Amino acid sequence: MRRLALGLLGTSEQDHHGRPSFRVGGHIFATLWDDTHLNVMLEPQRIEALSSEPTGMCVPIRWGRRLAALQVHLERATPGEVALLLEEAWRRRTRVTPTAPPRRRSPTPAE
Repeated sequence: MRRLALGLLGTSEQDHHGRPSFRVGGHIFATLWDDTHLNVMLEPQRIEALSSEPTGMCVPIRWGRRLAALQVHLERATPGEVALLLEEAWRRRTRVTPTAPPRRRSPTPAE
């Protein structure tokens, strides 16, 4: 699993409250909860869809009321499934978000 995560461009591994986290651009996209569980940060709609599948491979993780991650049971997932989920979470964190154009400073009376 580590090899898969660290193989994604720009990924680094850092401690996150005593657990390994995988980051890109300073943002966490996955955490290794323990030896058999991986949390991947996906869009809420994807978390709901994947956790509703009957395989029992994934369960939703909430932080408060917010649907925040998908926990993957690594013993039930194939390496290919894990790789796809990691890539999806990585892509979500590397997505460029549009920003407003910079504000122009109003001229002062002296200008």
